[in-house]
Amino acid sequence: MDILENINSPIDIKNISVNELEKLAEEIRDYLVKNVARTGGHLASNLGVVELTLAIHSVFDSPNDRVIWDVGHQAYIHKIITGRRDQFNTLRQYNGLSGFPKRSESEHDIFDTGHSSTSISAALGIAMARDISKEKYSVLAVIGDGALTGGMAFEALNHAGHTCTDLIVILNDNEMSISENVGGMSKYLNRLRTDPKYFKVKVDVEAILNKIPTVGKKMVKAAEKVKDSLKYFLVPGIIFEELGFTYLGPVDGHDMKELRIVLQRAKKIKGPVLIHTLTSKGKGYTYAENNPDKFHGIGPFEIESGKLLGKETKNPSY
Repeated sequence: MDILENINSPIDIKNISVNELEKLAEEIRDYLVKNVARTGGHLASNLGVVELTLAIHSVFDSPNDRVIWDVGHQAYIHKIITGRRDQFNTLRQYNGLSGFPKRSESEHDIFDTGHSSTSISAALGIAMARDISKEKYSVLAVIGDGALTGGMAFEALNHAGHTCTDLIVILNDNEMSISENVGGMSKYLNRLRTDPKYFKVKVDVEAILNKIPTVGKKMVKAAEKVKDSLKYFLVPGIIFEELGFTYLGPVDGHDMKELRIVLQRAKKIKGPVLIHTLTSKGKGYTYAENNPDKFHGIGPFEIESGKLLGKETKNPSY
């Protein structure tokens, strides 16, 4: 636990290298398994968001920048690196750490959660209040693919796209695998579309075409139609684009370098942005990877075998 023992706030991970962040991710996974094996808790989902959480806190400035975790059971890493590491062995114990974000527990916990599908609405409200107050900070909502199926989440997406407020939604999709062809093409297209040089070239070309008498404007419209057609074929997140979001992804949610690049670019984009990350539940602990449902919410267990120390039940693990 060489790096982790020196992490007492998000500030401590600002200036460490990507290689050190990756080493820290390994240490955190080991720390999670050892502690949750004793206390019980939501293990698989947290093992899946280690890199994502570290990337968020290395790029953004919590608590000034607001990070809201949907449901919140995947916020263990967030708790560990925001000054609660030494209390983590009290997780879900009487007078111990809550299993969910809790405002009374830390200034880094922006919104008390526990119910799904509420994060985007909460984040949008905070972002709009920021704009009214003429303040400057980023607002992020981290939501899973399951929670995104809730009606409240769709209402919030629709509202956010309509208001054009600066807001970042991170979709933590842990049900899909990455397709190299589609993923690689999407990564390339999104880099082009979010690179300032691309936007400058786009504006310059449109200006030149518009100066051509009669034909110019038609050429611009034709180019826009071609671009839109390509988007429908090549960009998997077109539904989010149609709702008014800039869609970035899919991104490998375990690639620290790529995550940081995308988050830094999203931070500079005006209007609502949706980052689609693909993660693996239970990553780093074989038993949780092979049986993520069992290790979604689990009681104390034996690390070596993955067996529950108490009586096993067939009841759902929520």
